[in-house]
Order: sequence, then structure tokens, then C-alpha cells
Amino acid sequence: MTTTERRRRDEGIIFVALFALTIPAANWMIGHVGTVCQPAGPCLVPVGAGLMAPSGVTMAGAALVLRDLVQRRLGVTASSLAILAGAVLSALLAPPALVLASAAAFLLSEFADLAVYTPLARRGLIIAVVASGVVGLVVDSVVFLWLAFGSLEFLLGQIIGKAWMVLISVPCVAWLRRRDARLGMAPV
Repeated sequence: MTTTERRRRDEGIIFVALFALTIPAANWMIGHVGTVCQPAGPCLVPVGAGLMAPSGVTMAGAALVLRDLVQRRLGVTASSLAILAGAVLSALLAPPALVLASAAAFLLSEFADLAVYTPLARRGLIIAVVASGVVGLVVDSVVFLWLAFGSLEFLLGQIIGKAWMVLISVPCVAWLRRRDARLGMAPV
């Protein structure tokens, strides 16, 4: 195995681990972390513009970007398996109704994200991360809020909170792509 192949594999494993842990972390946060915790509902955090969102929003936003990085390092099959692993792991930390809502939203949004990211990434576009993230965060927000709470009350807050995570990641992803080009490390 060459140094480049080893680096790709090692970084891919790190991205898979982080990715698989984001959704269980998000599910745990919804019930335990926030500036406001509702009696029979989610704990909320401010996301800007006076809006609130269930506290797992930051982890869900990070998941969208990490899935793209998994695909870049290990390919579509690995990212698809990581999606399933993240959904299964979420069952360990949250009530069944939240797990079902989370798993459905996670799976649908990640596959929508994957469908957008793949063709754009093949063309070498950094916009792939942003475009796929936007598609993924909208699908995730609608499906999760509707299934978990029967309401889209926090939809704008969810979208803004996840969008922050996608935007924060752009400089890191751009750096990674520049470094990969410098090292001759093309994506899988």
C-alpha cells in the first residue's frame, strides 16, 4: 500500500467514525443539551436571527459535510454503509420515536445529499459540499421535524443551524482539496 493510499484509508476511517457518531450525538443532545428544554419536547438552542432549533441541529449539520468527506476518501459504498451505521447507532441513545424520526430523516437526507454531491464532486467543484449540504439539510429538517414532533415549527431554525455548519466547513474542505491536489491524492 502506498503512502497516499494509506493516508486516504486512515483519513477515511476517521471521517467514518466521526460521521457515524454525529447522529447518535444529535439525538442525545435533543433531550439533554440546550438553553431551553421543553417539558415534553426538545431542548432548544439559538441559531441566529432570534430563531431556535432542537439542539441536535449542529451535529446533523456536521453529518452532512462528514458524509461528503467519507465519500471523497472511501467512495460511495463506504458512505452508504456509514449512513446505515449512523442510523443504527442512534437507537442506543434516544427514545424509539425519536430514533425512527431521526433514522428516516438521516437516511433520506443523506441519500439526497449523496445524489447531489456525487456528480458535482466528479467535476471537481467545491460547490458540491455546499449544494449537497443545502439539499440534505432541507430534506433532513422537514422529515425529522414532521416525524419527531408532528410540526414544522422549528423548520427555519433547523435550516439556519445546519447551514451554519455547512458554511463553517467550506474553508476546511477547500484546504483539504488543495492539500490533496498538492500531494497528488485524487478522490476515490
